[in-house]
Amino acid sequence: MSSFKPSTAMAVVIASMVGTGVFTSLGFQLVDIQSGFPLMMLWAIGGMTALCGALTYAELGSALPRSGGEYNFLTEIYHPAAGFVSGWISATVGFAAPTALAAITFGTYLAAVFPFVNPKFAACILVMILTTVHCTTHRNSGELQLVFSILKVIAIVAFCGLALALVEEPQPVRFLPQPGDGELMIGGAFAVSLIFVNYAYTGWNAATYLTNELHEPQRNLPLILTGGTLIVLVLYLMLNFTFLYVAPMTAMTGKVEIGYIAAGYAFGSSGAKIMGVILAALLISTVSAMIMAGPRVLQVIGEDFAAFRFFAGKNADGIPVMAIAIQSLVTLVFILTAAFESILVFSGFTLGINTLFAVAGIYVLRWRQPKRKRPYRTLFYPVTPLIYLLITTWTIVYILIQRPEEGLLGLGLIAFGGVFYFFSAKLSQNM
Repeated sequence: MSSFKPSTAMAVVIASMVGTGVFTSLGFQLVDIQSGFPLMMLWAIGGMTALCGALTYAELGSALPRSGGEYNFLTEIYHPAAGFVSGWISATVGFAAPTALAAITFGTYLAAVFPFVNPKFAACILVMILTTVHCTTHRNSGELQLVFSILKVIAIVAFCGLALALVEEPQPVRFLPQPGDGELMIGGAFAVSLIFVNYAYTGWNAATYLTNELHEPQRNLPLILTGGTLIVLVLYLMLNFTFLYVAPMTAMTGKVEIGYIAAGYAFGSSGAKIMGVILAALLISTVSAMIMAGPRVLQVIGEDFAAFRFFAGKNADGIPVMAIAIQSLVTLVFILTAAFESILVFSGFTLGINTLFAVAGIYVLRWRQPKRKRPYRTLFYPVTPLIYLLITTWTIVYILIQRPEEGLLGLGLIAFGGVFYFFSAKLSQNM
């Protein structure tokens, strides 16, 4: 059976992260925070959090080498019920909802340039085309992902360089600490904004969903996770510095198409249209990466639970075609029904809980199985996972306080997953 190269897996990590969040969330952050230093610190702290998570997952992935991400980790560390609920979250919210948001953003950027384009129609067409490609072979799937991810990095660097060089009137934004910034950074608005940022970094764990299909996973996974996350951290700081430097905060506040607005101030209306098309194209690799990685969770659920055996159906090249088709179908439902900001906060909250328990699992696994083979050990353990846990817990608590509807909906989804596990386990035993 074919496998994915490390370069392809790193492309999945980069492409999974660099998408909807960084090209949209600054507009939501500006509603409550309009100071350069806290805004940049959001992205630095979010990047540090993601890196701590990636370093932790590198050990978990090398010690528990199987596809499925959190589903695999929580099943092995805690209980099959915890793994099932995690897989339930990944299948419903973890990939389908972010894929829908990335596809909608793709359509929104296209519609900003071509008003006759219906954003949701364009999003659906994109999902269906990429689903078809990823249901063919590892080679087609991997090469498509690698090419679009490389083009994405090149385009982002070029956009930042040209925008900073060509803008006629840079904005008077101060990126060094100013009076009042400290108060902003310990407040609820900063914590809620950090949820948007953490959402933008979602995907640092993407390679762990492909573990069974990676070449030498125990050796390559740590480099893939940490290398991909560090590259994205640098890209995010570059992009947000550029957005704030070239476009007025008032023009971006509450808006989704941040990149298009910034391009308009840097390059004029004609240049903005060209950049709008380019930025839309960048989102193709994000949608592609999620369609590629996410269904592997459904696949391993199908392998473990007889009631969902059809999830594990593969083609001749070992591609889980049934899982890909099912996730894409759920994605299309989200595209046609979702409210953008609410689903973003809801997704960020629910995924935060999912990864919180997985990262905490490193302490449990070391305590229960101290002699287990670990080809990689987390750098600066036990501080690294602790940083992730503290920052993630802080944002989750503030979401429950300031956005209770989305938070309670997330908790409800998790509870429903637990009930669903009980009936699924009973049904599987009787089959």
